[in-house]
Amino acid sequence: MSIAILPMSAEYNWNPATVGLIQSSFFWGYLLTQVAGGIWADTVGGKAVLGFGVVWWSIATVLTPIAAKLGLPFLLVVRAFMGIGEGVAMPAMNNILSRWIPVAERSRSLALVYSGMYLGSVTGLAFSPFLIHQYGWPSVFYSFGSLGTVWVAVWLSKAHSSPLEDPELRPEEKKLILSNSVSNEPVKTIPWRLILSKAPVWALIVSHFCHNWGTFILLTWMPTYYNQVLKFDLTESGLFCVLPWLTMAFSANLGGWIADTLVSRGLSVTTVRKIMQTIGFLGPAFFLTQLSHVNSPQMAVLCMACSQGTDAFSQSGLYSNHQDIAPRYSGVLLGLSNTAGVLAGVLGTAATGYILQHGSWDDVFKVSVGLYLVGTVVWNLFSTGEKILD
Repeated sequence: MSIAILPMSAEYNWNPATVGLIQSSFFWGYLLTQVAGGIWADTVGGKAVLGFGVVWWSIATVLTPIAAKLGLPFLLVVRAFMGIGEGVAMPAMNNILSRWIPVAERSRSLALVYSGMYLGSVTGLAFSPFLIHQYGWPSVFYSFGSLGTVWVAVWLSKAHSSPLEDPELRPEEKKLILSNSVSNEPVKTIPWRLILSKAPVWALIVSHFCHNWGTFILLTWMPTYYNQVLKFDLTESGLFCVLPWLTMAFSANLGGWIADTLVSRGLSVTTVRKIMQTIGFLGPAFFLTQLSHVNSPQMAVLCMACSQGTDAFSQSGLYSNHQDIAPRYSGVLLGLSNTAGVLAGVLGTAATGYILQHGSWDDVFKVSVGLYLVGTVVWNLFSTGEKILD
């Protein structure tokens, strides 16, 4: 959508505020299913929840061009519908990983899974301009939407919510996983009061908000920035947007490997999570402040790539922390903190449209930097890597 919105807004005469509204409408749905997706995954297992999510958002993707032709209200509803499907994905993935992955492999496995999202963005951003030039912007939604059906067929035949359900798993491997992972009993009730009384839970929620404000703005507005400020055309915008995502895929896996190595060398999980997340906050803050001082488009793209690259160290910081502090409730906990993260996405994406009508890109980046600094302080004061909920 962040690429297709350029030809779409030209065709339908949308102003920046309308574009901001369309970009943020996805997050309205995404917000609704974070906690629900977590509860659902923790109680019925991640396999069914993730399968449902992919089918749902694939249908919504295919319906997007039809909705746009019908009118703006229809488009906003379909984008929100797409968000509803995508909202269950991360809680379901977190739930599956917490059941399958021993603690010593946690950061690497999470980084590897999440780098699929980055590589998906890379593929989408790289192929969208080509599809738009050849077949028009609707082809982007038809082609990517139909890919979901292929994935679901493989997922339903091969995936299992926990090692206990997998008939093809070797006995020794099953034993290794079960001796090093959380109780595989489905959760019956969720101790909300206990969860919300813990300072590390609130550190997660606040940090997730601060982190996602900057990340979501770059995700949704980057092609527009390249197009308006750096004067790249549509194809160049798409190709240059790919670079930060490639950097993230690489550095998330690098960070995961570093984090797991530090844990296996005897450093406490708490210290490792704090180091990784501090890099994930201060790195982007530093590179975004450099953007106003660079004078060539190449340097601006490099700053963006370095900002997103250091941002990906968060995968071994706050994103691995749900499974550290409450492994049995990791789906719900991710749902909670990601709700705050998505709120940042909604507010940040819409606020950027507003700021750009009244100010400059420098103002946009200043807000992000401020929030990164707040996140750094909160995380280092209140987070922990120890289990606080059984």
